[in-house]
Amino acid sequence: MRSTANRVERAMAAAAVAFAAMGAAPAAHGALDCDRVSAASLVATAPRASAPRVLALHGSVPIVTMEPFAAFLEAMGYPPERLAHPADGARTLSSFVDARRFAGEIAWHYERDGVMPVLVGHSQGGMVVIKALHELAGRSGDVPVYDPMAARAEQRTWIVDPVDGRRRSVTALRVGFAAALATGSLPRLLLAQWDVLPLLREVPDSVADFSGFAIPWDPIAGTGPDPAPFRATGRARVRNVVLPSAYSHVGLPDVAHLARQPATRAWIDAWTPAAGAALPEGAKLDNLLLAADLWHGIKRQWCLSAQGGRPAS
Repeated sequence: MRSTANRVERAMAAAAVAFAAMGAAPAAHGALDCDRVSAASLVATAPRASAPRVLALHGSVPIVTMEPFAAFLEAMGYPPERLAHPADGARTLSSFVDARRFAGEIAWHYERDGVMPVLVGHSQGGMVVIKALHELAGRSGDVPVYDPMAARAEQRTWIVDPVDGRRRSVTALRVGFAAALATGSLPRLLLAQWDVLPLLREVPDSVADFSGFAIPWDPIAGTGPDPAPFRATGRARVRNVVLPSAYSHVGLPDVAHLARQPATRAWIDAWTPAAGAALPEGAKLDNLLLAADLWHGIKRQWCLSAQGGRPAS
């Protein structure tokens, strides 16, 4: 227990540094409209330490990993240190991971960083994200904190909340934003992942905002013309985004080119869910709508985090 207490103290010290950095930033970020904020405004006014760590999980056969997605976020202005896993610097994570362990790691990151991570999973990675959200909601009881640096579960199922200093159960935490990309039922059947099928489209209250992306007639995910929607089991805000059928299941994370092209970069940064702007011309548009939607959700979380604290419980 002594070593556990020492690790908690170190985590709280790291969180204190992060919060000190937030307090030292200009107050201008408090006036930002987080639903319409630009990358330039965030970079100029929001503390880098307030950017949520992005935990991105690739699919079961990572022909395309989530590395191009990380490269896209960095090129859009996202702090690169928030894209790299602290254990090994990886910017794309395996989806062959126990969801309960992943839920415990989410709690560890929150306690250490002072900011709740953002979760993005492609294909099987999306399945892990959904299962982890159910674990955070208490589906299997208390969840031990998992230290990825030591690669072991700790002997506690609580953290010291970096926002208010109080002890909180892992299953009382709430993720700000999570997304699942082309996560279908067919692979779960083929891979004998039957336990997740009843949960696959259910979004619990352990997340504030969730976006589910699907491609019609996706042969890998097993979707037809009208992909099955995700549903909130309570008060989570759930968006179902049906992408163009020309998009490729395997190639969805391949979005780095969109941040390198001035026309698509500007279009993405100005995009909102209510926007109806015409598509840019003279540029490679592969995965444009996916990139715009994810960038909006992630930069919104950065903005909200800069303005104060954790997602409402």
